[in-house]
Amino acid sequence: MKALAEIQVIPIGSGVSVRNEVKRAHALLEEAGLKVQLHSYGTNVEGEMHTIFAAIERVHETLHTEGVARLSTFIKLGTRTDKEPTLAGKLFK
Repeated sequence: MKALAEIQVIPIGSGVSVRNEVKRAHALLEEAGLKVQLHSYGTNVEGEMHTIFAAIERVHETLHTEGVARLSTFIKLGTRTDKEPTLAGKLFK
């Protein structure tokens, strides 16, 4: 099932700046083959729902392996049956 999601991964205890961890998480979402749009407080993604969830799991596994002790992730997920959801379709024209 195709879905749109907004994902916000928050590294806790990594210091004041979390730029490197956010860049790493963004790269992992891109590597998963999702359409990705970074914004100031999260990332919008478009893809198959199972791919989105697998990518989020990979972000957690990778960042923990790379030394981030604690992560808090917020996910907003949207699906629809009347048409295929796209990030481009959510923009004002």
